[in-house]
Amino acid sequence: MKFQDIIGQEHMKGHLQNAIRMGKVSHAYIIQGEAGSGKKLLADVFATTLQCEEGGIEPCGHCQSCKQAVSGNHPDIRRVTHEKASISVDDIRLQLNNDILVKPYSRPYKVYIIDEAEKMTEQAQNAMLKTIEEPPEYAVIILLTVNAKLLLPTILSRCILLNVRPVARGQIKKLLTEHYGIASFMAEVAADFADGVPGKAIAYAQSGEFVDLKDEVIRVLRRLDSMPAEEIYKKVKEWAGRKAELPDILSLINLWYRDVLVMKSTGGSGRLVFREEEKDLSAQAEQMSYARIEECIEAVETTRQRMSANVNLEISLEMLLYTMKG
Repeated sequence: MKFQDIIGQEHMKGHLQNAIRMGKVSHAYIIQGEAGSGKKLLADVFATTLQCEEGGIEPCGHCQSCKQAVSGNHPDIRRVTHEKASISVDDIRLQLNNDILVKPYSRPYKVYIIDEAEKMTEQAQNAMLKTIEEPPEYAVIILLTVNAKLLLPTILSRCILLNVRPVARGQIKKLLTEHYGIASFMAEVAADFADGVPGKAIAYAQSGEFVDLKDEVIRVLRRLDSMPAEEIYKKVKEWAGRKAELPDILSLINLWYRDVLVMKSTGGSGRLVFREEEKDLSAQAEQMSYARIEECIEAVETTRQRMSANVNLEISLEMLLYTMKG
């Protein structure tokens, strides 16, 4: 894998490659992005490039150093691991502070990658601080995190912060169809659903459970207008008991009503996520006013906010379904 193979993130790739080209590689970086956004891949390619024997701004892929990096066995690329829920002070002292005093075995740099850096305890971060303040010339420390705000200000102030940005839907769809062999329709749904996160799109597209969930939500939305109260109550109870799936359920509902809005405003000429459901979307678009569609979309967002505020799930879902039922 090379920088050029990573979709999106041109700003970050440019920054890291320029640092290599100009010989101005920092001793400490923070790469921030949600799970599946590609921050680990960026760190891996950066580390591999730094250690490549050809000394370019892309890893050559065929030298001994690149082969060791790809296999995960490079002696000068270290990954700080942890067995418990948090990264302890002992993890940092043993795997970073003590190890970093040993010079590189074969290459000019010694690179440390700390995934889930937000899980470092305050004591662990303080233990790492002196190393970041006075690192050996050959050291490069890369912290990967979903939320840099959970790191101490003293850590943040001594690192270069790079934010992973959402990837364009078209790029994600191309990745799914060309590299993973995902059918075009499913690739479109996954790309729309992933909110610019490639890893999330890949997981959705390859998950039979996600396809089943999508089909289930669409079945409910197709016939919600005619569903009797007892059936709605049963569905509310069922969904409330599947709390982990609720964010995905709400996102699918939101995409459905956005498709209804597209159908109403374009007559079907706009891009639909659920284009195989065009007939049902068209029927709902004819029946609903713009205000009603917007009301449904806003109801989904209100339900998300209620979930975050720990409001009773059954009440929130019941209000949502009856708002959509009209």
